[in-house]
Amino acid sequence: MSAATGPVAAGSRSGQAWQAFGARLRHWRWRAGLTQAQVGLRVGYDHTAISKLEHGSRRTPLPLARRLDDLLAAGGDLLAACEEAEARERAEAAPAEPGPVRQGPLPGEPAGGTLTAMLPPGTVLPTRLPAYGLVCPVHGRDGCAVPALPDVIALHARFCAIGPDTSPHPALDTDTVHALTALLAVCLRADEEHAWPGATAVVERTLHAMLRWMALPAGSYRGRLAPLAAEYAQSAGCLRLLWGRNGTAMAWLDRSLLWAAMAGYVGAQVAALSDMSTLARLEGDGPSALAYGEAIRRVAADRPWAGAMSDLYQARGHAVRGDADRTLHHIGRAWARMDRAGERDEAEAPWLSVASVRLRVESGAAGALRDLAAATGERRFALRALDAAGTAIRLLPPGMHSARLLFLARTADAYVCAGEPAAAAAVAGPVLENTEVHPSTLLGQELRGLYTRLAGRPGDRSETDDFVRRLAAAVR
Repeated sequence: MSAATGPVAAGSRSGQAWQAFGARLRHWRWRAGLTQAQVGLRVGYDHTAISKLEHGSRRTPLPLARRLDDLLAAGGDLLAACEEAEARERAEAAPAEPGPVRQGPLPGEPAGGTLTAMLPPGTVLPTRLPAYGLVCPVHGRDGCAVPALPDVIALHARFCAIGPDTSPHPALDTDTVHALTALLAVCLRADEEHAWPGATAVVERTLHAMLRWMALPAGSYRGRLAPLAAEYAQSAGCLRLLWGRNGTAMAWLDRSLLWAAMAGYVGAQVAALSDMSTLARLEGDGPSALAYGEAIRRVAADRPWAGAMSDLYQARGHAVRGDADRTLHHIGRAWARMDRAGERDEAEAPWLSVASVRLRVESGAAGALRDLAAATGERRFALRALDAAGTAIRLLPPGMHSARLLFLARTADAYVCAGEPAAAAAVAGPVLENTEVHPSTLLGQELRGLYTRLAGRPGDRSETDDFVRRLAAAVR
């Protein structure tokens, strides 16, 4: 087949880096005693594509660099050269660095409107906390009552009315803390069950008020507000990520880390680092995805649940690079640590009560194994991905609609990697029929990857032609 690689900007620093990669490729090919045609045959490309890679006129996908490195016994030299060239490309494409995110502006405050108008129709508050994996910063897992909805609306309006010149500085009463915690639980549940875009506006409106509160001179509210602000910022980052708004997602996640560290809140730190690893992987930045995954282990040492999360995100980082040994090593460690999770883990990370450690491990393993199958072309990894995805779907509690759709799309993609396109169409067909797909969302990106693999399959595609056409219309 011909190389699925893009042209290189001649004369640029990244162009020079791709030329350096090509020189290293030529060196290792000569050392192995192979012709360009022989190399191309063994990795599935024609000899003209290998020639372009050696001249540095075409960029090399990271999975291909891994296969070339293994074929030519380059000991990681080609993989490192490829990652260096990709890093140069990202640096050239990025806008001028405005300074650390924590010192710069955050996403703008949503336009005006009452909380009543912003909430989804028929909103029902939880009557008590904890709710939907959120605990009260004052009462913790002991539990507490939530004010009635009219009182929550009034408390929220008063909280958001704070300004830089407000005097005297107000106290943050317990009822307001309860109201803000319950409101975040409502937003997260509504977005999960109905893919509700309005959740982001409510969360970010509240976050901008929290920024104003946090700018006031230190007071008794800090101990109550910092952990809740960390939850809000992590949730805003996650919501932005789910809807494909990656730049603003990273800004909120960075702020969540700051506030979580201030509060000593390990659960929010792990959640933010997990989302940051996902963002880096989606942007094609494998080294950063691995670094964020490793950072999880450092901020939550000796916690089995956090160790499992760290291994999962490292597995996914290695999988997109086609590194089977390291991917399987980290998946095995995640499964082992999963079995050691207990009550202490849920106390530190209450969101685990919404979706268990095992569910997160199985779904993460399914994603890593699917990515590994796509990178290496090995069917055995796709079959293992199907097993893990099936377990994750069975473990999903009722109501987690968005997660179920994502898992189904991932299952369909694993079927394609396993060489069973008709099964992929059967699994993902109902997703297209019953869901409005937004191409920029995580679900849209999963379905775009599925479309790319289905459309690029050689041979007779008559059995999936209609599904591929519908899929193309949904993701373009």
